[in-house]
Amino acid sequence: MIPRRLFLAAAPLAGCAAANPPAAPVATAPAPEPAPMVEPVSSVPFDRFVEGVKTEARRRGVSQTTLAAAFAGVRPNSRVIELDRRQAEGGLPWEDYRDRIMVTPTRIQNGQRLYRENAELLRRIEGRYRVSPRVIVAIWGVETNFGGNTGGFGVVEALATLAWEGRRASYFRNELFAALKILEDGHIRPDRMRGSWAGAMGQPQFMPSNFERLAVDFDGDGRRDIWDSRADALGSIAHYFQRNGWRDGEPWGREVRPPPGFSLSGADTESRRPLRDFARMGFRDANGNPLPADGPEASIVLPSRGSGQVFLGHHNLRVIRRYNSPVNYGLAVGLLSDRVG
Repeated sequence: MIPRRLFLAAAPLAGCAAANPPAAPVATAPAPEPAPMVEPVSSVPFDRFVEGVKTEARRRGVSQTTLAAAFAGVRPNSRVIELDRRQAEGGLPWEDYRDRIMVTPTRIQNGQRLYRENAELLRRIEGRYRVSPRVIVAIWGVETNFGGNTGGFGVVEALATLAWEGRRASYFRNELFAALKILEDGHIRPDRMRGSWAGAMGQPQFMPSNFERLAVDFDGDGRRDIWDSRADALGSIAHYFQRNGWRDGEPWGREVRPPPGFSLSGADTESRRPLRDFARMGFRDANGNPLPADGPEASIVLPSRGSGQVFLGHHNLRVIRRYNSPVNYGLAVGLLSDRVG
Protein backbone atom coordinates (compact mmCIF):
# COMPACT_ATOMS: atom_id res chain seq x y z
CA MET A 1 0.00 0.00 0.00
CA ILE A 2 1.40 3.39 -0.99
CA PRO A 3 0.69 6.02 1.66
CA ARG A 4 -1.41 8.96 0.56
CA ARG A 5 0.72 11.45 2.47
CA LEU A 6 4.48 11.53 2.02
CA PHE A 7 6.56 12.46 5.02
CA LEU A 8 10.31 12.63 4.36
CA ALA A 9 12.04 15.99 4.51
CA ALA A 10 11.99 17.98 1.30
CA ALA A 11 15.20 17.90 -0.75
CA PRO A 12 16.13 18.22 -4.43
CA LEU A 13 17.03 15.25 -6.59
CA ALA A 14 20.60 14.05 -6.12
CA GLY A 15 22.35 15.69 -9.06
CA CYS A 16 25.85 14.69 -10.19
CA ALA A 17 27.89 17.76 -11.13
CA ALA A 18 31.36 16.42 -10.43
CA ALA A 19 32.47 17.33 -13.94
CA ASN A 20 31.41 20.95 -13.45
CA PRO A 21 32.83 23.59 -11.12
CA PRO A 22 30.96 24.15 -7.86
CA ALA A 23 28.00 26.44 -8.59
CA ALA A 24 28.96 26.71 -12.25
CA PRO A 25 27.81 29.85 -14.05
CA VAL A 26 24.79 29.73 -16.33
CA ALA A 27 22.97 31.69 -18.95
CA THR A 28 24.16 35.27 -18.69
CA ALA A 29 27.85 35.58 -17.88
CA PRO A 30 28.49 39.29 -17.29
CA ALA A 31 30.99 41.16 -19.41
CA PRO A 32 34.08 42.60 -17.75
CA GLU A 33 33.57 45.99 -16.18
CA PRO A 34 35.46 48.15 -13.70
CA ALA A 35 35.11 46.81 -10.17
CA PRO A 36 36.53 47.64 -6.77
CA MET A 37 39.77 45.84 -6.03
CA VAL A 38 39.26 42.60 -4.13
CA GLU A 39 42.16 41.32 -2.07
CA PRO A 40 43.26 37.81 -3.16
CA VAL A 41 43.88 34.98 -0.76
CA SER A 42 47.24 34.11 -2.36
CA SER A 43 50.43 35.67 -1.04
CA VAL A 44 52.43 34.63 -4.13
CA PRO A 45 52.96 37.44 -6.68
CA PHE A 46 50.90 36.81 -9.79
CA ASP A 47 53.90 36.99 -12.14
CA ARG A 48 55.70 34.29 -10.14
CA PHE A 49 52.55 32.15 -10.17
CA VAL A 50 52.28 32.46 -13.97
CA GLU A 51 55.92 31.47 -14.44
CA GLY A 52 55.27 28.34 -12.38
CA VAL A 53 52.25 27.53 -14.56
CA LYS A 54 54.29 27.99 -17.72
CA THR A 55 57.04 25.71 -16.44
CA GLU A 56 54.59 22.95 -15.65
CA ALA A 57 52.71 23.47 -18.93
CA ARG A 58 55.93 23.01 -20.91
CA ARG A 59 56.47 19.71 -19.09
CA ARG A 60 52.94 18.75 -20.19
CA GLY A 61 53.79 19.40 -23.83
CA VAL A 62 52.53 22.96 -24.35
CA SER A 63 54.85 24.92 -26.62
CA GLN A 64 56.50 28.20 -25.75
CA THR A 65 54.72 29.78 -28.74
CA THR A 66 51.31 28.79 -27.35
CA LEU A 67 52.23 29.97 -23.84
CA ALA A 68 53.44 33.34 -25.08
CA ALA A 69 50.21 33.92 -26.99
CA ALA A 70 47.98 32.58 -24.20
CA PHE A 71 49.45 34.77 -21.45
CA ALA A 72 50.02 37.94 -23.49
CA GLY A 73 48.56 40.81 -21.44
CA VAL A 74 47.13 38.47 -18.76
CA ARG A 75 46.85 40.02 -15.31
CA PRO A 76 44.82 39.38 -12.14
CA ASN A 77 41.18 40.24 -12.80
CA SER A 78 39.53 41.69 -9.71
CA ARG A 79 36.07 41.39 -11.30
CA VAL A 80 36.54 37.61 -11.58
CA ILE A 81 37.45 37.38 -7.88
CA GLU A 82 34.45 39.51 -6.93
CA LEU A 83 32.03 37.35 -8.93
CA ASP A 84 33.49 34.14 -7.53
CA ARG A 85 32.95 35.31 -3.97
CA ARG A 86 29.44 36.55 -4.72
CA GLN A 87 28.18 33.01 -5.46
CA ALA A 88 27.26 32.32 -1.86
CA GLU A 89 24.49 34.93 -1.95
CA GLY A 90 20.90 33.68 -2.19
CA GLY A 91 19.14 33.42 -5.51
CA LEU A 92 15.80 34.53 -6.87
CA PRO A 93 12.50 32.91 -5.89
CA TRP A 94 11.59 30.11 -8.31
CA GLU A 95 8.78 32.00 -10.00
CA ASP A 96 10.99 35.02 -10.77
CA TYR A 97 13.86 32.81 -11.94
CA ARG A 98 11.47 30.86 -14.18
CA ASP A 99 9.49 33.73 -15.68
CA ARG A 100 11.97 36.64 -15.72
CA ILE A 101 15.25 34.87 -16.40
CA MET A 102 14.91 31.42 -17.93
CA VAL A 103 11.55 30.66 -19.56
CA THR A 104 10.67 34.08 -20.92
CA PRO A 105 8.36 34.68 -23.90
CA THR A 106 11.30 35.99 -25.94
CA ARG A 107 13.43 32.95 -25.18
CA ILE A 108 10.55 30.62 -26.06
CA GLN A 109 9.94 32.42 -29.37
CA ASN A 110 13.63 32.44 -30.29
CA GLY A 111 13.92 28.80 -29.33
CA GLN A 112 10.98 27.84 -31.52
CA ARG A 113 12.43 29.78 -34.46
CA LEU A 114 15.91 28.29 -34.09
CA TYR A 115 14.47 24.81 -33.61
CA ARG A 116 12.77 25.16 -37.00
CA GLU A 117 15.76 26.78 -38.70
CA ASN A 118 18.13 24.06 -37.51
CA ALA A 119 15.75 21.13 -37.96
CA GLU A 120 17.96 19.22 -40.39
CA LEU A 121 21.09 19.65 -38.24
CA LEU A 122 19.18 18.65 -35.10
CA ARG A 123 17.84 15.53 -36.83
CA ARG A 124 21.38 14.46 -37.71
CA ILE A 125 22.58 15.12 -34.16
CA GLU A 126 19.66 13.16 -32.72
CA GLY A 127 20.41 10.31 -35.10
CA ARG A 128 23.97 10.05 -33.82
CA TYR A 129 23.48 10.64 -30.09
CA ARG A 130 19.81 9.73 -29.44
CA VAL A 131 19.22 12.88 -27.40
CA SER A 132 16.07 15.01 -27.70
CA PRO A 133 16.61 18.05 -29.97
CA ARG A 134 14.29 20.01 -27.68
CA VAL A 135 16.58 19.64 -24.68
CA ILE A 136 19.62 20.48 -26.82
CA VAL A 137 17.97 23.75 -27.90
CA ALA A 138 16.83 24.48 -24.33
CA ILE A 139 20.38 24.10 -22.96
CA TRP A 140 21.67 26.29 -25.79
CA GLY A 141 19.07 28.89 -24.86
CA VAL A 142 19.60 29.03 -21.11
CA GLU A 143 23.40 28.80 -21.23
CA THR A 144 24.19 31.48 -23.80
CA ASN A 145 20.89 32.79 -25.19
CA PHE A 146 21.36 30.60 -28.28
CA GLY A 147 24.98 31.62 -28.71
CA GLY A 148 24.34 35.34 -28.32
CA ASN A 149 26.10 35.71 -24.98
CA THR A 150 29.06 33.38 -24.58
CA GLY A 151 30.88 35.55 -22.05
CA GLY A 152 33.27 38.46 -22.30
CA PHE A 153 36.22 37.24 -20.23
CA GLY A 154 39.47 35.86 -21.54
CA VAL A 155 39.39 32.22 -20.41
CA VAL A 156 43.10 32.00 -19.64
CA GLU A 157 43.04 35.23 -17.61
CA ALA A 158 39.91 34.17 -15.69
CA LEU A 159 41.25 30.70 -14.88
CA ALA A 160 44.71 32.02 -13.99
CA THR A 161 43.12 34.55 -11.65
CA LEU A 162 41.03 31.91 -9.89
CA ALA A 163 43.90 29.42 -9.70
CA TRP A 164 46.17 32.12 -8.22
CA GLU A 165 43.54 33.64 -5.92
CA GLY A 166 43.56 30.48 -3.87
CA ARG A 167 40.01 29.70 -2.76
CA ARG A 168 39.61 26.79 -5.23
CA ALA A 169 43.16 26.84 -6.56
CA SER A 170 43.61 23.14 -7.39
CA TYR A 171 40.38 22.90 -9.39
CA PHE A 172 41.03 26.00 -11.47
CA ARG A 173 44.72 25.20 -11.97
CA ASN A 174 43.72 21.92 -13.61
CA GLU A 175 41.16 23.76 -15.76
CA LEU A 176 43.87 26.23 -16.79
CA PHE A 177 46.12 23.41 -18.05
CA ALA A 178 43.17 21.93 -19.94
CA ALA A 179 42.57 25.34 -21.58
CA LEU A 180 46.22 25.59 -22.61
CA LYS A 181 46.02 22.15 -24.22
CA ILE A 182 42.98 23.27 -26.25
CA LEU A 183 45.05 26.19 -27.55
CA GLU A 184 48.03 23.94 -28.23
CA ASP A 185 45.83 21.60 -30.27
CA GLY A 186 44.60 24.49 -32.41
CA HIS A 187 40.87 24.29 -31.74
CA ILE A 188 40.60 28.05 -31.12
CA ARG A 189 42.88 31.09 -31.20
CA PRO A 190 43.81 32.68 -27.85
CA ASP A 191 42.01 35.92 -28.71
CA ARG A 192 38.82 33.98 -29.51
CA MET A 193 38.93 31.87 -26.33
CA ARG A 194 36.36 33.92 -24.46
CA GLY A 195 33.95 32.72 -21.83
CA SER A 196 32.39 33.31 -18.45
CA TRP A 197 34.16 34.65 -15.39
CA ALA A 198 34.73 31.04 -14.24
CA GLY A 199 36.16 29.85 -17.56
CA ALA A 200 33.04 28.21 -19.06
CA MET A 201 33.48 28.43 -22.81
CA GLY A 202 31.58 28.82 -26.02
CA GLN A 203 27.93 28.28 -26.88
CA PRO A 204 27.51 25.23 -24.57
CA GLN A 205 29.56 26.84 -21.74
CA PHE A 206 31.86 23.85 -21.29
CA MET A 207 34.64 24.01 -18.77
CA PRO A 208 37.99 23.16 -20.44
CA SER A 209 38.15 19.69 -18.86
CA ASN A 210 34.66 18.94 -20.20
CA PHE A 211 35.77 20.18 -23.61
CA GLU A 212 38.59 17.66 -23.59
CA ARG A 213 36.22 14.77 -22.83
CA LEU A 214 32.98 15.76 -24.51
CA ALA A 215 33.32 18.42 -27.24
CA VAL A 216 32.93 16.99 -30.76
CA ASP A 217 33.87 18.00 -34.30
CA PHE A 218 30.39 17.47 -35.72
CA ASP A 219 30.98 19.52 -38.90
CA GLY A 220 34.11 17.50 -39.72
CA ASP A 221 36.55 20.39 -40.27
CA GLY A 222 39.19 18.98 -37.91
CA ARG A 223 38.53 21.37 -35.03
CA ARG A 224 36.13 21.16 -32.10
CA ASP A 225 34.90 24.73 -32.34
CA ILE A 226 32.17 25.27 -29.73
CA TRP A 227 32.51 29.05 -30.14
CA ASP A 228 31.70 29.65 -33.81
CA SER A 229 30.46 26.33 -35.23
CA ARG A 230 26.79 25.74 -34.46
CA ALA A 231 27.12 22.10 -35.50
CA ASP A 232 30.02 21.51 -33.09
CA ALA A 233 28.28 23.39 -30.27
CA LEU A 234 24.95 21.56 -30.52
CA GLY A 235 26.61 18.22 -31.22
CA SER A 236 28.76 18.68 -28.12
CA ILE A 237 25.70 19.34 -25.95
CA ALA A 238 24.13 16.14 -27.28
CA HIS A 239 27.32 14.17 -26.66
CA TYR A 240 27.41 15.47 -23.09
CA PHE A 241 23.90 14.19 -22.49
CA GLN A 242 24.56 10.87 -24.18
CA ARG A 243 27.65 10.27 -22.04
CA ASN A 244 25.71 11.18 -18.90
CA GLY A 245 22.98 8.63 -19.45
CA TRP A 246 20.16 10.33 -21.40
CA ARG A 247 17.33 7.88 -22.11
CA ASP A 248 15.98 8.27 -25.60
CA GLY A 249 12.22 8.68 -25.79
CA GLU A 250 11.66 9.26 -22.07
CA PRO A 251 10.27 12.57 -20.71
CA TRP A 252 12.22 14.69 -18.24
CA GLY A 253 9.19 15.19 -15.99
CA ARG A 254 5.93 17.11 -15.66
CA GLU A 255 4.11 19.56 -13.45
CA VAL A 256 1.45 17.88 -11.32
CA ARG A 257 -1.43 18.72 -9.01
CA PRO A 258 -0.90 16.88 -5.72
CA PRO A 259 -3.76 15.14 -3.90
CA PRO A 260 -5.70 16.80 -1.06
CA GLY A 261 -3.70 16.87 2.14
CA PHE A 262 -0.32 16.88 0.41
CA SER A 263 2.29 18.66 2.55
CA LEU A 264 5.10 20.57 0.85
CA SER A 265 7.10 20.66 4.05
CA GLY A 266 6.87 16.90 4.49
CA ALA A 267 7.15 15.74 0.89
CA ASP A 268 9.26 12.67 0.12
CA THR A 269 11.55 13.86 -2.65
CA GLU A 270 13.95 10.93 -2.38
CA SER A 271 11.86 7.88 -3.26
CA ARG A 272 11.31 6.83 -6.87
CA ARG A 273 8.09 5.05 -7.75
CA PRO A 274 6.29 3.96 -10.91
CA LEU A 275 4.08 6.68 -12.34
CA ARG A 276 1.00 4.54 -11.74
CA ASP A 277 1.67 4.69 -7.99
CA PHE A 278 1.43 8.47 -8.03
CA ALA A 279 -1.80 8.15 -10.03
CA ARG A 280 -3.23 5.86 -7.35
CA MET A 281 -2.34 8.42 -4.68
CA GLY A 282 -4.38 11.06 -6.48
CA PHE A 283 -1.73 13.06 -8.33
CA ARG A 284 -2.97 14.58 -11.58
CA ASP A 285 -1.29 16.47 -14.38
CA ALA A 286 -1.16 20.27 -14.44
CA ASN A 287 -4.54 20.43 -16.20
CA GLY A 288 -6.23 18.18 -13.66
CA ASN A 289 -6.28 15.10 -15.88
CA PRO A 290 -5.29 11.62 -14.64
CA LEU A 291 -1.65 10.65 -14.99
CA PRO A 292 -0.75 7.99 -17.56
CA ALA A 293 -1.03 4.45 -16.28
CA ASP A 294 2.38 3.58 -17.73
CA GLY A 295 5.56 5.58 -17.55
CA PRO A 296 9.09 5.61 -16.16
CA GLU A 297 9.79 5.85 -12.46
CA ALA A 298 9.39 9.31 -10.97
CA SER A 299 10.03 11.22 -7.78
CA ILE A 300 8.55 14.39 -6.37
CA VAL A 301 10.55 17.52 -7.18
CA LEU A 302 9.97 20.83 -5.43
CA PRO A 303 11.52 24.06 -6.73
CA SER A 304 13.90 25.83 -4.40
CA ARG A 305 12.32 28.98 -2.91
CA GLY A 306 9.07 28.17 -4.69
CA SER A 307 5.52 28.95 -3.66
CA GLY A 308 3.77 25.67 -4.26
CA GLN A 309 4.49 24.33 -7.75
CA VAL A 310 5.07 20.56 -7.70
CA PHE A 311 6.71 18.33 -10.32
CA LEU A 312 7.32 14.67 -10.91
CA GLY A 313 10.84 14.20 -12.23
CA HIS A 314 12.11 11.23 -14.23
CA HIS A 315 15.64 9.96 -14.88
CA ASN A 316 16.28 12.53 -17.61
CA LEU A 317 15.77 15.40 -15.18
CA ARG A 318 18.71 14.04 -13.20
CA VAL A 319 20.72 13.98 -16.43
CA ILE A 320 19.85 17.63 -17.11
CA ARG A 321 21.09 18.45 -13.62
CA ARG A 322 24.45 16.85 -14.38
CA TYR A 323 24.94 19.73 -16.80
CA ASN A 324 24.30 22.18 -13.94
CA SER A 325 23.14 20.88 -10.59
CA PRO A 326 20.61 23.36 -9.05
CA VAL A 327 17.09 21.96 -9.06
CA ASN A 328 15.61 25.20 -10.43
CA TYR A 329 18.03 25.07 -13.37
CA GLY A 330 16.94 21.54 -14.23
CA LEU A 331 13.26 22.39 -14.02
CA ALA A 332 13.67 25.53 -16.12
CA VAL A 333 15.52 23.63 -18.85
CA GLY A 334 12.79 20.99 -18.83
CA LEU A 335 10.00 23.56 -19.11
CA LEU A 336 11.76 25.42 -21.91
CA SER A 337 12.38 22.16 -23.79
CA ASP A 338 8.62 21.48 -23.69
CA ARG A 339 7.93 24.82 -25.39
CA VAL A 340 10.56 25.06 -28.12
CA GLY A 341 9.71 21.99 -30.18
